[in-house]
Amino acid sequence: MSTMIMGRTVQRIHLLGVCGTAMASLAVLLRSSGYTVTGSDADVYPPMSDFLAAEGIPVRSGYAPANLNPPPDLVVVGNAIARGNPELEHALAAGLPYLSMPEVVKLLLLPGKTPVVVTGTHGKTTTSAMAAWALTQLGFDPSFLVGGIPLDFGRSAALGRGPHFVIEGDEYDTAYFDKAPKFFHYRPTVLVITGIEYDHADIYPDLASIVLQFRRLVNTVPSNGLVVYHADCPRAAEVAAHAPCPTVSFGFGGGADWQAESVRAEDGRTRFAVRHRGAALGEAALTVPGRYNVLNALAVWAVLHHAGAPPERVAGALASFRGVERRMTLRGEVGGALLYDDFAHHPTAIAATLAGARLRFPDRRIAVVFEPRSWTCRKRVHQAAMARCFAEADVVILADVFRKEALPAEDRFDPVRAVADMRAAGQDAHFLPTVAQIVPFLRRWLKPGDVAIIMSNGGFDDIHRRILESSGREGDASTQP
Repeated sequence: MSTMIMGRTVQRIHLLGVCGTAMASLAVLLRSSGYTVTGSDADVYPPMSDFLAAEGIPVRSGYAPANLNPPPDLVVVGNAIARGNPELEHALAAGLPYLSMPEVVKLLLLPGKTPVVVTGTHGKTTTSAMAAWALTQLGFDPSFLVGGIPLDFGRSAALGRGPHFVIEGDEYDTAYFDKAPKFFHYRPTVLVITGIEYDHADIYPDLASIVLQFRRLVNTVPSNGLVVYHADCPRAAEVAAHAPCPTVSFGFGGGADWQAESVRAEDGRTRFAVRHRGAALGEAALTVPGRYNVLNALAVWAVLHHAGAPPERVAGALASFRGVERRMTLRGEVGGALLYDDFAHHPTAIAATLAGARLRFPDRRIAVVFEPRSWTCRKRVHQAAMARCFAEADVVILADVFRKEALPAEDRFDPVRAVADMRAAGQDAHFLPTVAQIVPFLRRWLKPGDVAIIMSNGGFDDIHRRILESSGREGDASTQP
């Protein structure tokens, strides 16, 4: 396949930073579309290297001008690539055409599709995956591109023959040469806003600057489009009020168009009653835990309703959704205790995840281990909130700040102070800087029937494997309790 971009025929495409989740997914979609795709990255190792190899995409480890020989028709520059990268510098000097990942999605993948763009501070990945799965189950055969691995698909992206393209829309900047949010490039016809809070402290000075970007995004939705927003979030509601198209809301409050009531954990599922503009639609049940996933399901329900899905089949499609990797994913069992992996890295997401765990395991002790790794958690902006968000846990273990030397002490989150604040509030909390200290402490604390949740948006020094191996055997994560 070939396409004209910037007056040139594009058939061979090379991706800089191909091992990132979004870039690897784009590589697979481009190859599925018929393009010849290659890539390079600083560190190429499993599982991403195996994933790309299985898809027939050659990847070179390390950046070098030789990776661009012969010259590709187009270079896709990943968000993590900066000036000084030898491969990028060669591409610029040689005058090779280049675009960002979102631009390539817009130009090569979205034409002719109805973009369903899921945005918001929390829940983007799960809501996107849930929407893609439900549309698939209901026969719409959507395309999708999400920032995680949905368990039901086993991949983060695919091309479908149907009209819908479900895509996770991030408010983070696009590339070193394009500091606008990625989601501007996706031109949503259906826009979902799960909520708006302060995040990405490395590029946004305050909450108002983030809200402004969402206002601008809403203004791009066509008049025949739809904005689906979280009614319980004042900022999302305020932004949606200025939409140039119809809007529908979801939430727990009585004023929401799509409302959930009587949320409870029962028989290993999260059950709730659904109302649409006051009319009772019956009961729904999810395999994924927590009130936050009920909100995600309501947003998807609104999208499915807009798409014309048969109302009597929606609950069944949502019930079959199994979740996303690293969102309360069971990794194994340690001495009779369950070990979960979760991606939460913002105080609101941490609190919501732990509330979901408590709803699911009301009579079990819960231990949480947290690594302050994202820029938002590494900075002091959420210092007070971080001392409150672990309230549902029976014991809290904070690791040291990831790469703390990159931030001056006065701007950096202080885990020692957070632990002191938690202890002053009567909570069992500990600061253990390294995984080597955390693993034996956790093993001593855990008893059969307990639940341990590891929270980090990175590798966390391979902590899950080290905990499992500390028990003398690998855990059995074949089933969810």
